[in-house]
Amino acid sequence: MARPVKGKQVERLPRYSRFQAEGRGETSHGIRMAVEEYETIRLIDYLELTQEECAVRMGVGRGTVQSLYASARKKLARFLVEGAGLVIDGGEFVLRGPEHPAVSGIGPAGKGDFTMKIAVTYENGEVFQHFGHSEQFKIYETENGAIVSSQVVDTNGSGHGALAGFLADRGVEVLICGGIGMGAKNALAEAGIRLYPGASGDADRQVEAFLAGSLSYNPDTQCSHHHGHGEGHSCGEHEGHGHSCGGHGHTCG
Repeated sequence: MARPVKGKQVERLPRYSRFQAEGRGETSHGIRMAVEEYETIRLIDYLELTQEECAVRMGVGRGTVQSLYASARKKLARFLVEGAGLVIDGGEFVLRGPEHPAVSGIGPAGKGDFTMKIAVTYENGEVFQHFGHSEQFKIYETENGAIVSSQVVDTNGSGHGALAGFLADRGVEVLICGGIGMGAKNALAEAGIRLYPGASGDADRQVEAFLAGSLSYNPDTQCSHHHGHGEGHSCGEHEGHGHSCGGHGHTCG
């Protein structure tokens, strides 16, 4: 049970808290990671925040974040190398977020404390699978890990080379999409937009999953020119159409 201490604020508990290497039974030297250590992994490695940004989100100093992060990374390394069971549990933290706004006497975060704009390639309510041919994006404004508003915007025929600037001009910090080409990946990186490709399904649910730290995506998803008809890699299909990205030499971005 977490003790009510000031600082080390955690926005949500881990959805998955027990891990065991396949083919290995229980061991006598299981690894225990504190929830606040996990939170630094979630914020820095998953959400790609800086240590300074992580410190602000957790309400602690950067030195504390560095110590927690180093400890968490060492435990992850032990889990991968030794195969010992990993449990995320316990620690000294205050649970604070949209689901638990006032735990242990700590009041809710002020309006706008943790804001972020997230865009999704959009078509008929779902994540559109071809970034370079996106006719619409759905842009979400979030505060403290919750969606507060959203709007669908038309790209007005902007080609894939201009889409990164289109999003940057609207203050987008995160893009969730399906297939995307290397050129578009580079343009988004230059614009400072964090990319989560390889996602699919209902757009609203994907954003909710991202905010909850459980988005299913593939950072290696890529579309490229294909040679011949129907060759190479498919970066996702439109349901019911069987359309492969690039089956006729076309690219996603």
